[in-house]
Amino acid sequence: MEKYKEGWKQFISLCQETTDDKTLSTLFDLLFTPEEKENLSMRCLIIRDLLLQKQTQREIAKSLNVSIAKITRGSNEIKRMKDPFLNYLKTKLVK
Repeated sequence: MEKYKEGWKQFISLCQETTDDKTLSTLFDLLFTPEEKENLSMRCLIIRDLLLQKQTQREIAKSLNVSIAKITRGSNEIKRMKDPFLNYLKTKLVK
């Protein structure tokens, strides 16, 4: 588990230090498989749609073509977040 934490800290540092989108995208191409990038992208869309609160969870699942379980997981994680972070997410994801 300690190696995991070390690797995660290095990953976060790399992301924070990257100053342009092209370099960050290249870094992600190196570190993530196409499937992992698709999963991250879908998770971001799920969180965005949940924060928008314009559709039911079932409607979100149908529109994104994902299982209701994935929507529920996202919803449960949102419930665990504190308001300042949720407000930050809304400013970044909900436009």
